[in-house]
Amino acid sequence: MLLQILFYLFIAISVIDIIHLGAYLVGANFYDIWQYRRRARFPSRNHHKLQPKVSVLIPAHNESIGIIRCLDSVRVNTYRKLEIIVIDDASTDNTKSLVKQYIAKYPKRDIRLMYKQKNSGKAEALNHALRRGTTGDLIMTLDADSVLHRKSITNAVSYFHDPRVVGVAANVRILDSVSILGLLQKFEHMIGYRSKKFFSITNSEYIIGGVASTYRREILKRVRFYDNDTATEDIGLSLKVISAGNRDQRIIYASDVLAMTEGVRTFKALVKQRYRWKLGSMQNLMKYHGLILNRGKQYSKGLTFYRLPMAIFGEIMLLLEPLAILYVLYVCYMLLNPSMIIGAYMTITVYLLLNLWPDEHMSFWKKIKMSLYTPMMYFVFYLMNIVQLAAIFRCLFNWREAINLKKVSGTWVSPQRTGADNIQFS
Repeated sequence: MLLQILFYLFIAISVIDIIHLGAYLVGANFYDIWQYRRRARFPSRNHHKLQPKVSVLIPAHNESIGIIRCLDSVRVNTYRKLEIIVIDDASTDNTKSLVKQYIAKYPKRDIRLMYKQKNSGKAEALNHALRRGTTGDLIMTLDADSVLHRKSITNAVSYFHDPRVVGVAANVRILDSVSILGLLQKFEHMIGYRSKKFFSITNSEYIIGGVASTYRREILKRVRFYDNDTATEDIGLSLKVISAGNRDQRIIYASDVLAMTEGVRTFKALVKQRYRWKLGSMQNLMKYHGLILNRGKQYSKGLTFYRLPMAIFGEIMLLLEPLAILYVLYVCYMLLNPSMIIGAYMTITVYLLLNLWPDEHMSFWKKIKMSLYTPMMYFVFYLMNIVQLAAIFRCLFNWREAINLKKVSGTWVSPQRTGADNIQFS
């Protein structure tokens, strides 16, 4: 009986995974066609006709290693009608003095420093600027360890030609690293952000991350800016925006709004990061549970009947995955036939290559280099599965924190940075 249950469980998980892999690949191709048509309709030479002012907000707490690199990337952007605001959230290092020196170095640029005496968290730091200092029509937020491509702001602004678009998610890449952990995060981001193409095509996107996210200022005022009752303020904001409807006010993914960010450098930091992400995701899904299976005409069916339910079902599948793996190992052992394992390995390896080679921003030689790593990534991904399982079990153990929303701890601690300067977008 148990073996039969495990067999059907394995079949169900396999079928769902295959359907999703196929949908993501096909959806990405349709997205690329949509992008081609969009650019033909609004060519770059016409961008001067829509020149809203952009406020770039950079919250920072002890970011002396990377803040100048971040500011440089914004300052040299091709889009010129912008203001840059650094919100120093009670840093104890020399972040504030470095920013002051930078402002003095470029007096003709609209760069400002705001600071708070008390470390109150990223959400409160951003709200502080939004309520007191911003004058832009569009608001872009940027982590202090991130770097923008020189055309990213121009490209982000172009999406707001469509009056329905109220928020844009950026294409976030992980900086190169020679470690297994760095390589794992690089592949994970590449796959995850390519799947966002499918979510945009189906109008089912609900997550705009904090790195290079861009919103209309009017929509942020309407929803009263960021909440601080969940562990992930960025997911909370994007869900709050679309909770009033995602047909007439869409959030979309912009593959040409490129940003680079540093991955975590230790396994302990990765575990901590993924727990925060998992907890914040669960908190926000609970907070906006009324969207799930909602029949309201203001919502797309892709969001309420597919994306949000699958977000919950995906966590259940993650919990059941160890049982499916044990079943596969048992069958292979009993039959002395590793074909099931080989089949899974080949499927994931081919899928990685199908995500890698169509990438429109990666150079040919970079694709060759990444392809050489691909054969081992099937086994490396099990490391991430362990981390994700640990995160969800910890969330289940702390279930009261996941379902009882309350103001989260204001303090935030910036992870360890490298401050590398040799950053190349590819």
